Amino acid sequence: MFTPFLIAAILGYFLGAIPFGFLVARARGVNIFEVGSKSPGATNVKRMIGRGPGNLVFALDALKGAVAAGWPLVAFALGRHGGTGGMTDWLQANEVAVTGLGGALLGHSFSCFTWFKGGKGVATGAGGFLVLLPIPTLIGAVVWLVAFYASHYVSLASILAAVAVPTAAVVLGHPAIVNVIAVVACGFVVVRHRTNIVRLCKGTEHKFMKKPEQPQ
Repeated sequence: MFTPFLIAAILGYFLGAIPFGFLVARARGVNIFEVGSKSPGATNVKRMIGRGPGNLVFALDALKGAVAAGWPLVAFALGRHGGTGGMTDWLQANEVAVTGLGGALLGHSFSCFTWFKGGKGVATGAGGFLVLLPIPTLIGAVVWLVAFYASHYVSLASILAAVAVPTAAVVLGHPAIVNVIAVVACGFVVVRHRTNIVRLCKGTEHKFMKKPEQPQ
């Protein structure tokens, strides 16, 4: 009974720990831990290297979360014909999926491959919750877009989106175990943005603005 949870936690951690931001930046000759905000997240990669690499990092980080949360549900669906197929099994699959996503968030933020440094978990969480909570995650994405284009603060948009996902999940009546991990992940993302929150309050947070075109 305990084995699936242990496998999910370990696999989730090592999936999350893959430092895609560091690897993509290193392939361009940049140590992402030494430039910009010194974060291996997609936003810093996009600022320091460009839109294409930044979008690639976001997609890969989101994929980590999606795989970590998704494989228990796929395994349940594939093996359902050989089991009871009842609510208890589906609930357990969701519990294992939640464990996997939790491991991925920890791995992404405290990667053993980069001296336990990492990103803030927004993309990885988004990928995992897109599997577990598709509609609340899409609502969170809309909140992110509105907040970002209204303020140009990535941090503020990420915090508001992180709050929107569990709020929408509770309102829409999703299973309690998934709502719990959504609330925990929201708190995790907010805590990881604590320095950004301080800068937002002081008015010193950096806005994400396009660099002006260089004259030909």
